[in-house]
Amino acid sequence: MNWETIGWIAIAASSLVILASFWLGVKAPATAATTEGAGAAVPDGSVHPLYVWLEIAWPVLFIAIMGMLTLKEVMGFAAVLLLATVLTGVVWGIDILFLRKHRAKGAGQPVFVEMAQSFFPVILVVFVLRSFLFEPFKIPSASMEPTLLVGDFILVNKFTYGIRIPVINKKIFDVGLPKRGDVMVFRYPENPAKDFIKRVVGLPGDLVAYKDKRLTINGTPIAVEKSGAYTEITERLSTRYFETYNEQLGDKPHRMMVDPNYRSINLMQVREFPNKKNCEYNEEGMSCLVPSGHYLMLGDSRDNSDDGRYWGFVPEENIVGRAVLVWMNFGAFKRIGTSIE
Repeated sequence: MNWETIGWIAIAASSLVILASFWLGVKAPATAATTEGAGAAVPDGSVHPLYVWLEIAWPVLFIAIMGMLTLKEVMGFAAVLLLATVLTGVVWGIDILFLRKHRAKGAGQPVFVEMAQSFFPVILVVFVLRSFLFEPFKIPSASMEPTLLVGDFILVNKFTYGIRIPVINKKIFDVGLPKRGDVMVFRYPENPAKDFIKRVVGLPGDLVAYKDKRLTINGTPIAVEKSGAYTEITERLSTRYFETYNEQLGDKPHRMMVDPNYRSINLMQVREFPNKKNCEYNEEGMSCLVPSGHYLMLGDSRDNSDDGRYWGFVPEENIVGRAVLVWMNFGAFKRIGTSIE
């Protein structure tokens, strides 16, 4: 059973409970003040049997719908989080301004109002933290090995490249610009609801060539030094062999790897993309002039990465942030605290 099936089952089951409660007229249990006037409230003892399930159904429905919006890529997680913040805030606000005044004395709060009241502060704090400070991500693929491994949970600095308005990603304050060699998270140009992570190889105006497994930027070959070998177990339980190198793109060297049995580029996988006229492709590889306001991204596992060679350039407005730290990997605890270079 996958997450999508679980999500639909949760939505269906919780919706049935909520509809049944409306049909049967289930209401919140009445409360009585422990002291005259304002004070703590306690139930009067009369609770409809379905009310207990109703208290579970509303949060389950809310979480399941938000989860499905993200899973089905109807909108990005930031947009889903904003939607959740607005919905819970509006429900809580309407109750304070209007509904509470007309509620019978001693009547309990509706479950959905209690849920909104509980969820809103938590969601708001999470939304602010991940929108302006740090956002957690999980590495789902091997495209950035050996730098990042499948299962790594990483932190992404959201203000390194400027303060942006959440969801629309519009920069409002400049802080810095991506540097060659940075590991950067960005919105995938072919589907902005997806977040990708790759290494910055080409800056605006750079002429980048990747031929015969070697990078050349503005006519200068990038220095590499062979560092060993890397063996990967594929999903089909076969072994794949890579040669690893230390490569110097920025201030610090990083590791990257290539499969000597693969060509520099698979021409069959090259798609149409904006500014493709800036690129040339042949059996040896490719070369591209990076347009203004764009960046060229490559994976560190050069022969196991769907990157800018195939789908083009990342516009500045798609930038999410700079990956800085591995904070958890349940399969390799020794990676906790690893700085991302």
